[in-house]
Amino acid sequence: MINASEKSIKDLGDQVDADEKTKVEAAITDLQETLKGEDKDAIEAKTTALTEAAGAIAQKAYAQKAEQEGGAEGEPTAEASKDDEVVDAEFEEVKEDDKK
Repeated sequence: MINASEKSIKDLGDQVDADEKTKVEAAITDLQETLKGEDKDAIEAKTTALTEAAGAIAQKAYAQKAEQEGGAEGEPTAEASKDDEVVDAEFEEVKEDDKK
């Protein structure tokens, strides 16, 4: 989670809002400090906090990737739709014993 959050911030660069970036960086630092201990509940809480803070940045990264690939989130591009023809076919499995 830490690496993914740091990568999202790096990949988006100036597109990340300064306030969002500060929140995520603080959540990363908190989680790293908590990971030094053994309090499972505290680690889970800090992981959840980072997940929530990084959510907006991850959405921006995903939207940017979708734009670069030529389609909106969840929508196939026109080119991809042309290649996705469905063919209905029947087949019969032939066993080795049937070939003889």
